[in-house]
Amino acid sequence: MRFGEQAVADVDGIRAVARRLVDVREAGHGVVGVLAAMGSTTSELLELARQVSPRPHERELDMLVSVGERAACALTAMAVVDLGHDAVSLTGSQAGIVTDSAHGGARIVEVRPQRVQQALERGAIVLVAGFQGVSTGSEVTTLGPGGRDATAVALAAALGADACELLDDVDGVRSAPLGIVASAGKLPVVSHDELLELASAGGADVQLRSLELSRNQRVLLHVRSSRSADEGTWVVSEEDWRMLERAIISGVSHTTDDTVYRVDGVAPAALFSALAEADVVVDTILLTADGLVFSAPTADDGATEQVLGALGARFTADSELGQVSVVGAGMRSHPGVAATAFATLEENGIEPVIVTTSPIRISCHVRRDAVERAVRALHDAFELDGEGERAGG
Repeated sequence: MRFGEQAVADVDGIRAVARRLVDVREAGHGVVGVLAAMGSTTSELLELARQVSPRPHERELDMLVSVGERAACALTAMAVVDLGHDAVSLTGSQAGIVTDSAHGGARIVEVRPQRVQQALERGAIVLVAGFQGVSTGSEVTTLGPGGRDATAVALAAALGADACELLDDVDGVRSAPLGIVASAGKLPVVSHDELLELASAGGADVQLRSLELSRNQRVLLHVRSSRSADEGTWVVSEEDWRMLERAIISGVSHTTDDTVYRVDGVAPAALFSALAEADVVVDTILLTADGLVFSAPTADDGATEQVLGALGARFTADSELGQVSVVGAGMRSHPGVAATAFATLEENGIEPVIVTTSPIRISCHVRRDAVERAVRALHDAFELDGEGERAGG
């Protein structure tokens, strides 16, 4: 069970998390809690480091920020003991999270969960500090964005857990952002592939890193609220999903954080190699007789334009576009999804500037001021309103 910063933000939150863990244990399950640091602890530690040093040493920065999760685990273990149960808090290294040597963004290379297993066998509730591990060179490392979820999924896989629960402020995966479509239904079940498409297109509060890991390791995920015992969204493998009745469309997602570049005068291999070296993650790629089109995060505009300038490329950058995506595994076997999507946009006076697809996704770049209108129109067109109701389901 992975709990985020807000769940353990204060003493009341820690006691509530302890109660939740104890309830699961008393139901007869072994339970491991992977915890975030309390509230803004990590941000405060990073700010403190910047006050002390304009360029904090990477190794020491990992040592510093790793204490936040450890404190949350120790405090939660104390609360569990007060509820009459055995508990033990473990650092990432004690829990067997072995990583590469990249400080600030390490990757998990192995999980050695013997100490966790021993604690579970004696009936203890185990609290593991998320977001951290130990490198093959015996140094404390932190795992970077998505590291806490990755810790939980990797432990679930190594322990053979029945499921990995991601508990946060969200109550599950919705068919569209509630801030845009107030009637967006909660999806009871979604496949890893569908959720990967939704998340990559900006439509789900689940880290891509943990989704890829859970799909590869066949870990059953449950995305649910840390403040409610209600069922959330189950994320299942494609093999399990095939046994269920498939919905045509699961959801509509959007993003407005990309810049679209039209490029000429540079070979694609040279361009994308240079962008990778600059740590720019490219999304949409189109190669036509008129040149190359790709999108990249707006936050990376400086690095992207520096790469293009260094290569002598001719380019334009458009930051006034947003992307709207329709996602659903059922579109593989149901014709007419594209027809409905494009007819809906046309009826609402929205012109797609760029269109890209995958077997389960149709994405359209439209003018940024039309993005929310497009999301609402497509959500209505595919009749996605209502709790747990999906087109074709």
